[in-house]
Amino acid sequence: MQRACFPQVKRLEEFDFTFQPKINEKLIRELATLEFMNTAKNVLFIGAPGVGKTHLAISLGLKAAQARKRVVFYTAEQLTQELAAAEVSGRLNKMLDIMTRVDLLIIDELGYLSLTKQTAKLFFQLVSKRYEKGSIIVTSNKPFEQWGEIFNDEVVAAAILDRLLHHSYPFLISGKSFRLKSINK
Repeated sequence: MQRACFPQVKRLEEFDFTFQPKINEKLIRELATLEFMNTAKNVLFIGAPGVGKTHLAISLGLKAAQARKRVVFYTAEQLTQELAAAEVSGRLNKMLDIMTRVDLLIIDELGYLSLTKQTAKLFFQLVSKRYEKGSIIVTSNKPFEQWGEIFNDEVVAAAILDRLLHHSYPFLISGKSFRLKSINK
C-alpha cells in the first residue's frame, strides 16, 4: 500500500452511491472483484470536480493492493514530470518497462493542466506500452471530445483515447459535488 503512493485512503464502502445515483453501483462493485485487471481493461472516470472520481479510483486501487497486486497512483502532473525527467536523464525506456510491469496504474486529474507536446508524446508512449498488458484507471474533469486540449494535439489525443477506450469501462459522472454537499442541501 505504501508503494502505491495513494494521497489518502478512500474505501469503496465509504462511497455514497445515493448522492451519485447515476453511477452504476453494481458495475463498480463488480470492478472491485478486480476481474477487469485479468484482461487488462481500463476504467475511466470522467466528470466535474467533486463527483467522486478520485475516491472511486483510490478505492479500486486499495482493493488491488490488498489483493497483493502492484499498484501505483500518480496525478497526471506528477507522472508527466517523472516521464520528462526520465527522458532527460536517459532512463525513459527503463521507466516505461517498470511502468509496464505494474498491475494497475492510476492516473488522477488528467485535464487540470495541459501537457506540452513533448509530455503528451511521453504519455502516449506509456499508454501504448501498457496497451493490452496492464490496466489503467484515469480520472479526468474533461469530456473525451476535449482531450485534444489536454494533449495540445488532436492526433495524439485520439491515439491515446483509442487505446484507453478499446477495452474499458467508461463512467461519465454527472452530479453534485461531494465537497459542496452541505451547501447543496
